[in-house]
Amino acid sequence: MSLEVAITKRFRGFTLDVAFEAGDETLGFLGASGCGKSLTLRCIAGIERPDEGRIVVGGRVFFDSDQGIDLSPQERKTALLFQSYMLFPNMTVEQNVAAGIGREVPKDERAAIVAGELKRFGLEGFEARYPAQLSGGQQQRVALARMLAARPGILMLDEPFSALDAHLKGVLEQNLVSLFDAYQGTILYVSHDIDEALRFCDRIAVVEGGRIMEAATGRQLVDSPQSTAGLKLSGCKNATPATYVDDRHVWLPKWGVAVSCAGPVPRDVLTFGVRARFIERAEGPGPNCFRVRVDRVSDSRFERTVLLGFVDRDEREVPTVQRTDDEMKYLHQHLFWRVSLVDAPEGALPKVGDELWVRLPEERIYLVCR
Repeated sequence: MSLEVAITKRFRGFTLDVAFEAGDETLGFLGASGCGKSLTLRCIAGIERPDEGRIVVGGRVFFDSDQGIDLSPQERKTALLFQSYMLFPNMTVEQNVAAGIGREVPKDERAAIVAGELKRFGLEGFEARYPAQLSGGQQQRVALARMLAARPGILMLDEPFSALDAHLKGVLEQNLVSLFDAYQGTILYVSHDIDEALRFCDRIAVVEGGRIMEAATGRQLVDSPQSTAGLKLSGCKNATPATYVDDRHVWLPKWGVAVSCAGPVPRDVLTFGVRARFIERAEGPGPNCFRVRVDRVSDSRFERTVLLGFVDRDEREVPTVQRTDDEMKYLHQHLFWRVSLVDAPEGALPKVGDELWVRLPEERIYLVCR
């Protein structure tokens, strides 16, 4: 199966303009709410009509503005799983699973398909129940079974775990593994969670403002992001504007410091990044070593997140903003540092008010130009 998409759809204040191709793979769409991820899937499914462009699935033209082709959602035979699963409340589990199967399929074959998908997703014995009688996890399994029973040309999932707690999410992710193993073709997967996208997707497209900023394997996106959007969405907490100083240095205006870099600095550098977990504690002055003050700490299960203010920042260039004046500007002037609660001795953990030295490893620095 193959997918070719090149479409534009305009709204007041927002334009979706995406072009990509996919084969027999799971392609993730990663981005913030409102960036155009779900809209792209809805255009492919025929729920939304692009203003112009072309959509081709498996060699079949779904939409072509120049040729006047616009197949109905029923003709396209796509499967789109929404966050809410969209089960028919007045139908039983068995009827819901059968709902997407074409009427041309003989009755016996139809029953065999339904029985096979119910077995695949562990729903045997639930055939006569209605959606309201099912748990959230069971409803999701019914929705996935319905998707496969329809024998769609393409599978699309729109943030299927966004409303679930962490424990249930972990259990239900295994349902998707069964789905992906059973389906041979193109799968599109919308998420705003980088770890979720990494688990399921062969490639990830970073979407921002209605455009695809970059597309790469998950490992490439984490190790070598090529855009500011990719840098931030890959989980890098320290992504700040940067300007060229020379071939080995950048100036970071929001932090009020200059940083040395291992590789050549592009003259059109736009953003500097360093992951919070890669920051190192230092004994004192040295290359890329900075004196900092601990302004805030917060603990998760295994890590302490530390908010560091630069003590020796260039106040003439960038005066320090107080938290009471502008919270966001205050945060943007700080460095995020993550310290293990498991490995660090209790007395060694940074506390609010501490002054210490940290190092930004040159080999761990990201520089992006768009």
